[in-house]
Amino acid sequence: MAITRGAQTRAASIKATLSDNYLDIQSDGWAAQYLPDLMEKEAEVFGKRTISGFLSQVSATEAMSADQVIWSEQGRLHLSYKCEIQVAADGVVKITKNIDDVAQTTNHGVRVGDMVLLAGGGQTVTGYVSAINVNASGAQQTSATQYVTVLPYGGAALSNMNFADGDDTCTILVFGSEYSKGTTGTVGANEPSFTTFTNKPIIIKDKYEISGSDAAQIGWVEVSGEDGQNGYYWYLKAEGDTRARFNDYLEMTCIEAEKADDTSTILGGANGKIGTEGLFSAIKARGHQTSGVTGVNAATDLAEFDLMLAEFDRNGAIEENMLFVNRATALAFDDMLASLNGHGVGGTSYGVFNNQEDMALNLGFSGFRRGSYDFYKTDWKYLNDLSTRGGINLAATGDEAIRGIVVPAGTSSVYDENLGKNMKRPFLHVRYRASELESRENKSWTTGSVGAATSDLDAMEMHFLSERCMVVQGANNFMLMS
Repeated sequence: MAITRGAQTRAASIKATLSDNYLDIQSDGWAAQYLPDLMEKEAEVFGKRTISGFLSQVSATEAMSADQVIWSEQGRLHLSYKCEIQVAADGVVKITKNIDDVAQTTNHGVRVGDMVLLAGGGQTVTGYVSAINVNASGAQQTSATQYVTVLPYGGAALSNMNFADGDDTCTILVFGSEYSKGTTGTVGANEPSFTTFTNKPIIIKDKYEISGSDAAQIGWVEVSGEDGQNGYYWYLKAEGDTRARFNDYLEMTCIEAEKADDTSTILGGANGKIGTEGLFSAIKARGHQTSGVTGVNAATDLAEFDLMLAEFDRNGAIEENMLFVNRATALAFDDMLASLNGHGVGGTSYGVFNNQEDMALNLGFSGFRRGSYDFYKTDWKYLNDLSTRGGINLAATGDEAIRGIVVPAGTSSVYDENLGKNMKRPFLHVRYRASELESRENKSWTTGSVGAATSDLDAMEMHFLSERCMVVQGANNFMLMS
């Protein structure tokens, strides 16, 4: 079945004043013998048009007084690296990356005396680190600190354990150490690792303007809006729509914005490059995407969904998570969960889903538990609305079509550079510029001569401004569904 979209009312505000902005009595105009019956109440055909509300559910809001926010996130506790076998006969192993695929060119935590597990090629051996600071051939030196010598407990050399030279798919894990009697202590100490991230607030502005004459003109149509404005003055609705759209901009900016790349031609003059890291950008850079994990729609297959859980197991393993998804993904989740009910195949089961014959059938699920994880599903209007991400997703493909997002519940512990101590905060929070004199969270003010006169301009100007940014802590616990 195909659905054909009919003619729509005007979808967006425009700068011009046109004939179709006003009520037009058709036919013979004022010469008509009988005037039409005027339905003066404006019809609200799009329902609630605003999309804001996501951040209020999953984030906190905090003031800041600097040009940027800096925070640090803990590294992993245990020492695990990706490596390459250089000379299997001599046990020479080159450490190439940490377990999160970050290049490990020189510094690593493996020391002489460590007991390790070395896995690769479908096999695992237990080994002893007999030397570090060797070169690719195993000769001792001080500069080639990527190379270590691993002697297997079960054989004389790695070559006897079927490890071949050049094997670059290996992983090495330090799980303990062994020393002889009467020896000195461990040589070298490991420092805990952490990563520092920064983001900067950007200034967001909007404006509405109406002349004094138009502000004094009453219309025939009674207008209303999301902010409760109503009456027969068209500018009341226009100003309210501008305000509502600006509030949506504040949320969409925190979701969609990106930092300018080093190669970008966008310049910010004396303030540096333009841009700020939004939620989607942070997850793409530091989190996960389902297409990168499974390559298919994880909501349609429980086995594919389990691959998402495996990614969470490798990271923070946050027990409770929220799913904010578009309509198609929400229905796919419902169908997947309903298909697990064997009595419901080919028909509808009453008891299992708490449905009864004399009640409306409930075919939706608001949450479910899989393994040790709880998921709570919510439809996200932003991903469905044709005038926001819903329209963009129709034109996008692959990783660029965002079907949903998995957001961890709870808080994270991070080191705050401004306060100089560890803080418990939600994984998401919005920072806005503020001081004792000025708060730039969501400012609005009026200028002109209409109402309270502030200038000789025969108009009313409504100004809107905010300066804010999004802080995404622990992005490795988030996942985009594309």
